[in-house]
Order: sequence, then C-alpha cells, then structure tokens
Amino acid sequence: MDRDYPSTHGGNYDGGYRRQVGKRPVTDYGSSMVQWMRNRQPRYKGASKVEIERPSASYLANVLPPTARPQNPADAIPAKHLHSSLNKARHAVNVVRWTPEGRRLLTGSYSGEFTLWNGTAFNFETIMQAHDVAIRAATYSHNEDWLISACNDGVIKYWQPNFNNVKAIQAHHDPIRGISFSPNDTKFVTASDDASLKIFDFSGGVEESVLTGHNWDAKCVDWHPTKGLLVSGSKDHQVKLWDPRTGRCLTTMHGHKNTLAKTLFEPRRGQLLATCGRDQVARIFDLRMMRDICLLRGHEKEVSTLTWHPFHTCLLSTGGNDGSIYHYLLNEPNTPPNTATSIPPYDSPDPANAPAQTVYPAHRLQHAHDAPVWSLDWHPLGHILASGSNDRVTRFWTRARPGETECFNDRWHLGEAVAENQGAWNARAGRRSMREEEEMELEDEADGLVDQTMPSKQAVLPGLPGLSLPSTNNDGTSVGGAQKFPQGAGNLPPPPPFSLPGGIPGMDQARFAELWASGKLPPPPPPGQGLPPPPMLPPNFDFSKLPPGMLPPGFPPPPPPFGAAASGLPGMGSNEGPGGGGAGVRRRGPLPSQQESLKEEQRKGKFRSVR
Repeated sequence: MDRDYPSTHGGNYDGGYRRQVGKRPVTDYGSSMVQWMRNRQPRYKGASKVEIERPSASYLANVLPPTARPQNPADAIPAKHLHSSLNKARHAVNVVRWTPEGRRLLTGSYSGEFTLWNGTAFNFETIMQAHDVAIRAATYSHNEDWLISACNDGVIKYWQPNFNNVKAIQAHHDPIRGISFSPNDTKFVTASDDASLKIFDFSGGVEESVLTGHNWDAKCVDWHPTKGLLVSGSKDHQVKLWDPRTGRCLTTMHGHKNTLAKTLFEPRRGQLLATCGRDQVARIFDLRMMRDICLLRGHEKEVSTLTWHPFHTCLLSTGGNDGSIYHYLLNEPNTPPNTATSIPPYDSPDPANAPAQTVYPAHRLQHAHDAPVWSLDWHPLGHILASGSNDRVTRFWTRARPGETECFNDRWHLGEAVAENQGAWNARAGRRSMREEEEMELEDEADGLVDQTMPSKQAVLPGLPGLSLPSTNNDGTSVGGAQKFPQGAGNLPPPPPFSLPGGIPGMDQARFAELWASGKLPPPPPPGQGLPPPPMLPPNFDFSKLPPGMLPPGFPPPPPPFGAAASGLPGMGSNEGPGGGGAGVRRRGPLPSQQESLKEEQRKGKFRSVR
C-alpha cells in the first residue's frame, strides 16, 4: 500500500532552517506482506482467510500483495502515478532495472550513467559514470550476484552488487541492443547492430559462438528461463528461434511487418513469447503451437517496449513511442463497442489454422510520458511498475487503493489540457509541485552524491621520503586532525642550494656557470681524477658527533636519524613517550573537547545557551 509521509527536510545540522518542501509519497509493502504470510494457507484448502477488498477506504488494511491473488490479475494493474524522479543533469533514460531484492531501482541513461533510486521513497541515492557512451542494455543474473551492462561502443562490463566494476570486454564494434543470461548464469548472449548474436562464457568473458542469419540489425534477444532456447528480433521484420548449443536457427516467424523492438519469454511457465515492433502491434506466440495466438492492438504509434508481470502470466504491459503505457489481460479481450469479438485459437475446431484472437487494453495510461517509453520493469513483488522514457524522467506506477477513483481522472489519463478543463489538474499548481520535486531531488543528490575523483597528490617533506606535508585549512588546522602548526613551522627556510666550491677541476668557470644555470651538468669524473671520493661511513652514522667545520662549505646539514625528534616539523615527536619505545610513531595533537566545541557553536548563535 502507498502512504504519504511528510518530508524530513525541515532542518539541518548547521542550526539553520530549511524550507518545508512538501510530502514525499512512500509505498510500504511490509504490512501487506506480513498479513499475507500470517494468514496464508495451502491453495488446496481454499482462499485466504483475509476478507477480499471492496471499493471502500476501510478495506485498505486488507490489501494483499499480487502473489497472494494469482487468480485476480486485474488487481495488480498499476493505474496510479506515484512519483516522477529526474536527475540534476537530465538525459534520456534507456534502461530501468529493479535490483533483485527490490530495494532500489537502477537506471541507465544516454550519458552512460548509472543512477540508483530508493525503491520505497523514490528519492535519489547515488550516481556513477558506468560507461563512456549511452547505455543500451543491462540485466541481472538469476543468482542475483552479477550485473552486466552494454553500451553503444559494443563494450560489456561486469558489476558486482555494490557496483564494483571487475571486468570489461569488447564484445562488438557496433551498438549492443540486447543482452540476456542463460538459466544457469554460465553464459550470456548479446544482440548487436552488426546483425549478429554472440554467446559468451561468463566466467572467462570469452566468445564461444556467433549466430548469423538476420539480414539487418539485431534489435533484441532473450534466453528462455529454463531451456536452451534463444529468441531474437531484427530490423528485417523477422523473429528467429535459435539453438545455443549448435548455433542453428530453428525457425523463423514472419508475423510482424516492421522493425522488431522487443522479444521476451514469459518468465513463470515459459510457454509464451511476446514480441512488439514498429507496426503498432504486439503479438503473443505459443511455443507449443509455434504460432501467434493473440494480437495486442490499441497503440496509435510504434510499440517500443514490453514486459511481463512477475506473477500473473496473463498480464502484459507495453510502452509506445507516443509516451503511452497500456496494460493487457490475455484472458480478457476487452473488445470495444461496435467491434466483432474474436475467439482464442484454443476454442476453435482447427487451432492450427484459426486466426489469432485480438485483445485490447484493459487499462490505458495515454499520457504517461511526453516522449517514447524505452524501458519498463516490474518490482520483484509485482506491485510497482517503473518506466524510463526519452523525456528524461523515471516514473513509478502502482495499483489504486480500494475505493479510490480520482487517480483515473488525472493528467496521466486525460492529458494536461483536458484535466485542466475538467478541474482535475491545475497547471500552475502542477508546475509548482514539479518544481518542489526537482528541489527535493537536488537536495537528495547534493546529500548523497559521493565525489569519485582520485585524491590529489600531497607535497612531501624534504629529506623525509614517504612522509607528506599535512594539508591545512585557512585557520591553520590540518585536514586529518585538529592539531596546529607550531610557531614558525610554516616559514621554514628552504635548504641551501647544492654547490661545488670552485667548480669542477679542468673546466672553464664560465662554461661551468652556464651548465649550472641550464641544469645540464656532465657526469662526475672517475675516481682518481679531480675530487677524491668521499670515505665510506658506517651505517647509522650520527653526523652530530662531527666536530664543527668538518662538513664542506655549502653542504646542508643532514637530517637527524629516523625516530629522533625533528624540530619544527608538525606531528613528529621523539620515540620516547608514555606508550613505550615505539620509534618513528607519528602522534597527533590533542583534539578539542566537546564542551569547548559546544561553547564555540553557541558563540556563533547556532545553539541555545545552557540553562
């Protein structure tokens, strides 16, 4: 069931006040799932003990998840608009996929970005640059451990559930339009604009076979949920079934009259195959009869995508190029008035030669989007449908509450102009609401966005390899802690330049000065010529024991031994302390107490004074 909770953006941690933006719709399925699990019983004992919903708001507590009512697919039709989610930088949404546990929705955009949306409150969670070009396909493995995505460059990337990219392979040299896992997740198949299908070994990322037979771009592909069977659709108007073991084309179906957009097996039983294309018709094929049994009509433009309900095998949703979303019930033809009713081939005397039954939409969302709908995906529980469109918006749809009728007369069903004329929608209030939602999404994105750039290289202390200078703020405190620089530490004199008094023997002084200024000095003379080689010193020799004047003039004093106190260097102390003789241990300065921090904030006027 869906609820409206007030937004929690009323205040911030800096003591200021943030304007109340409004209410955020939240869909909480926990209560309905708990009630079903508490009262369910085996199907041979009859229906659930919970009273069936009636068109009244008092029956809201009796709403059950779609899986509890397998015989009532009409109860799962998503007729109500929940939320519209959009990024700060808007791009066309090509792919929408629910994560396997249903907590988040993953969207792939034309800019190559992955965006994660919360699956309950529908707010922004995170965004990342997954590909360099547009993402065209993405799918999760059946064991829910892997995600693979494909882009316009023909590159396939492997992702873990935490979106750690572990592998990238160049599968095609043309855009990849479809990708699907085998039932045991050991292989996957791709469809590309180069008119070929390729089967890859998942563990090694190695190409195993190439399936050729289409005469034009391959636009979609799917692997049967339980069998070794592939289906593909192409720009040549053909639907082909393949044997993945031998790479042989089993049969070709010529039902469509234009480019195919989507081919998808029914996921529960695997007996039906749904296809759609640019001929404004979706077809349902029965694999047992190897023919089409249903024609899904009603779209006025091309059908761009479709998806099956995860539990109801007779509920199918389609998206059109005009932004509409239609829901079909295959066991209810919903024939409009003054139209001849057709019968299914199963009921005819000659099922092999009977014409296919024509089915019309059970529900229409004529104005769901303002541009073509590219992708549809159901929540794993089957109560929310997500849609991604070329209008750069991701929208969430759910079933209506018991007794709710206002959702059928909104702008998504009637359009903005008609809804405004009937008083069901206010254009000014709608724009204000959209602006508030955009502000809310911007706040969520600003709070949840993580900087993914590499950290900048830090300066290194001279004479101490591997020890970096602490970066400082304007007040002198370091980023890593609250210690402060000692007086004069920031004005340490640079070490004197290295020089050889008198130059190199046998070289002109003017030539030596010119080479010294350009930095192109010749290699030192071999031993025995010019300067004598320095004597070998014992290891860990302490230069402080040398008498004054023993170092040549111009040589800087060497650094103290590692572990000794280095004066004027922040964070470096002696190796003797309360912890024992841990040599070379960096020690931070004391952190400010909480009481001092609270007093400092009170002086800034951000908290009330202590009573």
